[in-house]
Amino acid sequence: MAVLNMTESCSVANHAFGSALPRLALVVDDSMLIRHTVCRYFEERGFQVESASNGLEALDALQTLQPDLIVTDLSMPKMTGAELISALKERPGTAETPIVVLAAKNTGSRPADEPRADAVVFKDIDIWEQLDSAVSLIFNTAKLSER
Repeated sequence: MAVLNMTESCSVANHAFGSALPRLALVVDDSMLIRHTVCRYFEERGFQVESASNGLEALDALQTLQPDLIVTDLSMPKMTGAELISALKERPGTAETPIVVLAAKNTGSRPADEPRADAVVFKDIDIWEQLDSAVSLIFNTAKLSER
């Protein structure tokens, strides 16, 4: 298995929500396909994006990053999403950062083990539509797909 840099950087040309600087999203998931899908969603909407494949890599990346939003899977090796969220909530620089949880399956309710998330996106339904709703709720904007 090939080892990549600790974080994967995704470049951006335009700006999120018309702000002076693009917003930064940190995407954390052990699935390369899900990371790519979520990174692409944010890139196409003007975000700068960094990604990590587990919670430990994310914490390492956060030594130099100050994201406006963190999107994390719950089930990952080395450090779960719930453990990552606990660590984030304890750090002054990330305690208030909005968090979107990526859940494996839509059970009809928020994952009981993660009530600290600002939004939940289920991987088994249209991820982009759910991300639109989550991001517009978090940043109090019109859905990005309507812009």
